[in-house]
Amino acid sequence: MLKQIGLALGLACSLLAASCQKPGGVDGDRIVAAEKNGEWLSYGRTYSEQRFSPLDTINAANVGQLGLTWYGDFDTDRGQEATPIMVDGVLYTTTSWSNVYAYDAKTGKQLWRWDSGVDKAKGFQACCDTVNRGVATWQGAIYVGTFDGRLVKLDGKTGRKIWQVQTVDKNLPYTITQAPRVVKGKVLIGNSGAEYGVRGYITAYDARSGKKLWRFYTIPNPTGAADNEPSDTVLKNKAAATWPGEGWKQTGGGGTVWDATVYDPDLNLIYFGVGNGTPWSPTARSDGKGDNLFLSSIVAINADTGAYVWHYQVTPNDAWDFDADQPLILADLPLAGGARRVVMQASKNGFFYVIDAKDGKFISAKPFATVTWATSIDANGRPVESPTARYQGAANMNSMPGPYGAHNWHPMAFSPKENLVYIPAIGVPFSYQNDPNYRFMKGAWNIATNSRINGLPDDDKAREATRPFLTGSLVAWDPVKQEARWTAPHKYFWNGGVLATAGDLVFQGDADGVLSAYNAHDGKVLWASPSAGQGIVAAPMTYEIDGEQYVAVLVGAGGAGPTSAHFYLPQVRTTNGRILVFKLGGKASAPAVNVSIPDPLDLTDVTSRGDPAQGAAIYDGFCSVCHSANVSGQFLPNLRRSPILLSSEDWKGIVFDGKNASRGMAPFKAFLTEGQVEHVRAYVLSEARKRP
Repeated sequence: MLKQIGLALGLACSLLAASCQKPGGVDGDRIVAAEKNGEWLSYGRTYSEQRFSPLDTINAANVGQLGLTWYGDFDTDRGQEATPIMVDGVLYTTTSWSNVYAYDAKTGKQLWRWDSGVDKAKGFQACCDTVNRGVATWQGAIYVGTFDGRLVKLDGKTGRKIWQVQTVDKNLPYTITQAPRVVKGKVLIGNSGAEYGVRGYITAYDARSGKKLWRFYTIPNPTGAADNEPSDTVLKNKAAATWPGEGWKQTGGGGTVWDATVYDPDLNLIYFGVGNGTPWSPTARSDGKGDNLFLSSIVAINADTGAYVWHYQVTPNDAWDFDADQPLILADLPLAGGARRVVMQASKNGFFYVIDAKDGKFISAKPFATVTWATSIDANGRPVESPTARYQGAANMNSMPGPYGAHNWHPMAFSPKENLVYIPAIGVPFSYQNDPNYRFMKGAWNIATNSRINGLPDDDKAREATRPFLTGSLVAWDPVKQEARWTAPHKYFWNGGVLATAGDLVFQGDADGVLSAYNAHDGKVLWASPSAGQGIVAAPMTYEIDGEQYVAVLVGAGGAGPTSAHFYLPQVRTTNGRILVFKLGGKASAPAVNVSIPDPLDLTDVTSRGDPAQGAAIYDGFCSVCHSANVSGQFLPNLRRSPILLSSEDWKGIVFDGKNASRGMAPFKAFLTEGQVEHVRAYVLSEARKRP
């Protein structure tokens, strides 16, 4: 159902590839044509974001001959989540902290690097690491969203900055981790920061000038004022009545658009996912009432005007951090009555959704992972919640999935050859309970749930006994039958995104740093790379130059899993990230990664005037998202083994005064007193004595 011009151009590119490799020639027609010719021109390869490549030089018969052909080292050791794009022989990628690299895609020669100049002190506002998922390209330019909220246009040949615009209020804790998309000359960008207290939106900017064209807010204005944007009418007439109470007005409400964005050139619709509310608990957010539109929803808007067309709310009145920002895939499925254009999502809440792309009507949904918060999705597309799903009052609710989701941001892929969606699935339980002492705090995670009940057991054996309950897998899902064809289990729960190819292959990296190729039909492992020495969370991509096919992937564990639950993952991030590129017969090798684990501290004579109990509560709100529950994180750094723990003055100098701000550790003197900072030190000392 592609446009005729796209089909014609695709055929022309297939027959005469050189004619389609004109520098600066990336536009909408060329991205549409890539559905047929195998170029990788956008974050999810094409507008449909299927992450399926028609290239088949590397296939199930010869993938065993795959070897490294070149690699590139980055200058940051934070998480690497980007999917590179390849345009006219140049491979472009971002790294953590929103830096951009350009490589000769055949040889690996670095052509240029652009430093975003992000103030590292802003790093504490990262919900889930200072990551970036990639760039967009349009007519010779490269576009990147920076962690501090800018949209920047770079010259694709030189990396020179052409313009930048500030897309967020710098006085609020907004961040950007999303890869931009370009549609009809408009650069689309959203933002992150819901847990810290912001209001979400997606904005379109003119690709040539950087002028703002329109903005769509995802929830009503807490002040009650009009925004003079395309979202005003639908927010007033449809959404406002679903937001009772006052709690959300203080926080901004959340609903950030931090990842999924897909465009249908036939219907001229932009689809995007909307995140969770602030705080998580509906009791504190909206008196426990109302659907809270458009939280945890998939929204379709007109690509020209930004006007609302339809929405489908995945999780009404979300209480569990079940964003709907997980990747969206646009495809034609053979459903009853014939081929039907659909939007698909393996949602964080554990259900796989198939929705009509034209009108948003619910088609089907089934659980692709263990789900306990709901029993099913009814005929109207609403979840049938379990009797204990709502954690009212002091009730404690144990759920599968939890805030990590049954599927998070990690890209999935769809193979039209197999009619299967390949999902990087997660299984991590979580306990929810309202926090009776909740109050909004700037600089902290504002979730209004008692996260302390998810703390680790003090006993090592008891803690290890919980490990089998945290699972990861690659699931081959039939979206028509709504059932799994095959499942490949992983050792750990936080693994990489997925690539599918016409060579009957599915590629995925894992937490151990191994990139594997699976048979797309039955899940058999056909090839596995040597371990990269640190985890892979990014999705692989593939491209072709001079008749040779390449597979590229970024290495460097990060994101929500490794930062806040590192105790269930292997040792990672002891060196800077890398890009690895493979081809048939590749003979290159990359230097080994040296894992260095600091020794335990001698705490015999170390004391603190602080109160560990008070410090535990402060730590949960301000520190656990980066340093893990119970101070169990092994990097950023491992606080239980950090020498600064030995001295109250050294601790104050970094945590309160900000002596390490340039390395990403912001000063907390704007949010905490010196006494509170010492309470946190006392708590960390107590945890270090339990588990050195």
